[in-house]
Amino acid sequence: MPGSTVRKRNTPRIAGAMALATGACLVLAACGSTKDTGASGSGGGDGTGRVGVVLPLLTSPFWQSYNDYVPKMAKSEGVDAMKTVNSNSDPSQQITDINNQLNQGVRGLVVAPLDSAAIEAGLDQAERKGVPVVAVDVAPDRGKVAMVVRANNVAYGEKACRYLGEHITSGKVVQIMGDLASVNGRDRSEAFRSCVKRNFPKLKVLEIPAKWESDTAASKLDTLLNANPDIKGIYLQAGGVYLAPTLQTLKSKGMLKKAGQPGHLTIVSNDGIPQEFDAIRRGEIDATVSQPADAYAKYGMYYIKAAMQGKTFEPGPTDHDSTIVKLPSGILEDQLPAPLVTVDNVDDPELWGNTVR
Repeated sequence: MPGSTVRKRNTPRIAGAMALATGACLVLAACGSTKDTGASGSGGGDGTGRVGVVLPLLTSPFWQSYNDYVPKMAKSEGVDAMKTVNSNSDPSQQITDINNQLNQGVRGLVVAPLDSAAIEAGLDQAERKGVPVVAVDVAPDRGKVAMVVRANNVAYGEKACRYLGEHITSGKVVQIMGDLASVNGRDRSEAFRSCVKRNFPKLKVLEIPAKWESDTAASKLDTLLNANPDIKGIYLQAGGVYLAPTLQTLKSKGMLKKAGQPGHLTIVSNDGIPQEFDAIRRGEIDATVSQPADAYAKYGMYYIKAAMQGKTFEPGPTDHDSTIVKLPSGILEDQLPAPLVTVDNVDDPELWGNTVR
């Protein structure tokens, strides 16, 4: 349920049992519903052929971890993945990267879109060449993809809202937003804003549009704190890029107080990277939503192989604690679980952020 804490046992794990479950999913049609269309132009028909993997950026620890998981998960899923390509936060470069991969003869693409609208040009190129695409982390507004592998980003914003609202009775809270050209930034921002208005009317939301840029987040937060030194809480929509500049800015102003100390600002983040877990242990932030980097890589590879075999899917529950839903655009999305992490469960060994360094 959006806004609630996902049970720890649902956290994706890298394990042989998961690999077996994935195989069973194809055989038993447990992932929603699976159909073998045998469609031409859908990869090699037998799931073979090289797969291109396009990353949005590598300046975030989250995407660095995802990048590390890709070859491991490709091997476990039997996918011939090429070396990843980094679009370096440039939507235009991402379209060029997709075209370059297609010109190299890839039979499938796994892409993490930077811009939900701009990615359509790349998706159209792939469709013209009969190459299936799986989108990871961000859903395109338009264009053809076999599946979107993503967590429920509306739930991210609602979980952050509810945590802050339950720990702050009244006052100002800040949300440092992502890029609103991305459906992720829009979903998290609107969900947080609407949840506060609906459930915690004594909280006043101040907003910083930061476009997934750490420097922008730092400078705008500094300016906002000068005008609003009485803020009570902060929501970071991406800990991978916002955590370090936020803590540095607070420290420079003498506002970084540990949990339990007078003046402590309640801070909730998104990503689930080791740096966030360490900050929770130190009492510098209070919670984060663990975005499953490992499962993004695993199921990106799983779905692209299925698409290259001509298989399609339908809405419904899966065998890996998620649900396939149909988006308003008609695109299917596998919404993977993303648990809320606090001091109570930060040391859970099943959290992917505790398995990498």
